[in-house]
Amino acid sequence: MSEKPSFDHKAFLATLTHRPGVYRMLDAKGEVLYVGKARDLARRVSSYFTRAANRRIEMMVSQIADIQITVTHTEAEALILENHLIKEHRPRYNVLLRDDKSYPYIHLSDDEFPRLSFHRGARKAGGRYFGPYPSAGAVRETLKLLQKLFPIRQCENSYYANRSRPCLQYQIDRCTAPCVGFVSPERYAQDVRDTVLFLEGKASDVVDRWVTRMEKASEALEFEEAARLRDQIAALRAVQEKQYVAGERGDLDIVAVATRGGVACIQLFLVRQGHNLGNKTLYPRNTEGASEAELISAFIAQHYLERAVPAEILVSTMPPDRAVLEEALGRQAGRRVRIIDTPRGERARWLQMARTNAETAIAARLASASASEQRLEALQQALDLDEPPRRMECFDISHTGGEKTVASCVVFQDGAPLSSDYRRFNIKGIQAGDDYAAMRQALTRRYARIQSGEGQMPDLLLIDGGKGQLGAAAEVLGDMGISDLLLLGVAKGPDRRPGMEALFLLGEESPLILPANSPALHLVQHIRDEAHRFAITGHRQRRAKARRSSPLEEIPGIGAKRRQRLLKHFGGLQGLARAGVEDIASIEGISDKLAQAVYQAFHGET
Repeated sequence: MSEKPSFDHKAFLATLTHRPGVYRMLDAKGEVLYVGKARDLARRVSSYFTRAANRRIEMMVSQIADIQITVTHTEAEALILENHLIKEHRPRYNVLLRDDKSYPYIHLSDDEFPRLSFHRGARKAGGRYFGPYPSAGAVRETLKLLQKLFPIRQCENSYYANRSRPCLQYQIDRCTAPCVGFVSPERYAQDVRDTVLFLEGKASDVVDRWVTRMEKASEALEFEEAARLRDQIAALRAVQEKQYVAGERGDLDIVAVATRGGVACIQLFLVRQGHNLGNKTLYPRNTEGASEAELISAFIAQHYLERAVPAEILVSTMPPDRAVLEEALGRQAGRRVRIIDTPRGERARWLQMARTNAETAIAARLASASASEQRLEALQQALDLDEPPRRMECFDISHTGGEKTVASCVVFQDGAPLSSDYRRFNIKGIQAGDDYAAMRQALTRRYARIQSGEGQMPDLLLIDGGKGQLGAAAEVLGDMGISDLLLLGVAKGPDRRPGMEALFLLGEESPLILPANSPALHLVQHIRDEAHRFAITGHRQRRAKARRSSPLEEIPGIGAKRRQRLLKHFGGLQGLARAGVEDIASIEGISDKLAQAVYQAFHGET
């Protein structure tokens, strides 16, 4: 079989048009190597064969077997088509963003007693949507903040409709319990209005209303209500200081890029209605040899086309195709969109902050253990997540024949153990050996504390076990009103052999089986083994402590003197353990009730 002839670029270029359009470079297998746009196709494509910008482009040109052309009316049309083709083919030589998921929003439902919730995807349900937010973590933080400021329910409708008594959120003043009629529709509607004003960037209006209510309560001698409003006003003002972007009233995004050591980082800050909604850190691929201006251009094209576009985008470096980008984005948004690289005043300070964040993120990425990042990214891809699970928790149970059960909770941050956040739970009041009950108790205690403000909610929760344990964990979290936490069950393989684990995602019928050499599996094994180690250590310590101490020390009413009298009379613990209730009650100072308690401490029965 004769070899396929090499690409005759001179003959191809001789026929190429000078009109705008999109070009696709293909290898000998027909796979797309690169997609690009051009105002002048002939001039742009010919530049690849006269001078290579860098080694990456030189390598790509050496593999070209064919070039396909699509002519468009304008360069802006070419930009839109280029973006679609890049997302479709994911060419190995294009700068690629992994940020291809929709952004999350906060949803306020249109129920009689509206619910605040996390939302991602099509906005089809009734009610109002606020955002977009840069990440799921930003939405969770905002919802957590809102729950402290405004007692609007965040529980699932199915949970809300079946309540007969208030849940934990009511007990810790995070909800007014509309599920059981503890708040009037008028009062709840007032809280909803305050929440909407805050999310619209009108927090000062909320403060003014609260000040008026506080003064009226004080005049009416309702001092508890006045004090509650005073504390709410102080909390809201503190939040304003943290979130408010000076001088801003509209919507804008801030995009900054930094490159170092072969790594490129893009920082995206979102400002909506004068409030900083947070930032997102992106590490695009295939960036070797690309300038910062080219990276900004690639980001804007891939990120904003087919997404909501703010009126202004501040950039750390002006993209070379600014005019085309503004035209395409303006056509999509139905209004003018401006890209600005030299803002003044406070805007310049915010742009510099974004630059600093990009540079800091690169320094941290280069300084951190590369294996941790690789494992995190591998787990993100394996579970099809829109961002790496930066904070993960894993629970395990340890006991010996049901004795002295201990539950462990270990925390991994950025793929590495965060031992300062580890916790152990001594399990009490359950049937010996009931691991499901032990897990329920540990989860309830852990996440009740987090809901009350002690600690941080993880991005991913791992449970050592299969579908049964996973279902039990989901039930506990559902009862607590936690519905947006990703759960992963880790079931041991045949004969408990490492590398054969099955991963169960809640709601998925079939388990996920990763190769034994998968970095994602190694990370899961690491956190699971760490939880197992921490649980066993706690159980052994608790069991050893119990064996060093006397059962008499745990009996109310048996102090040092009575304990000494009993041991002296029966010649030690063994003699006391053989004694009957009547024998014990015959000792001076020991009532029938105490004698029964002593007997039960040794025999576990009445």
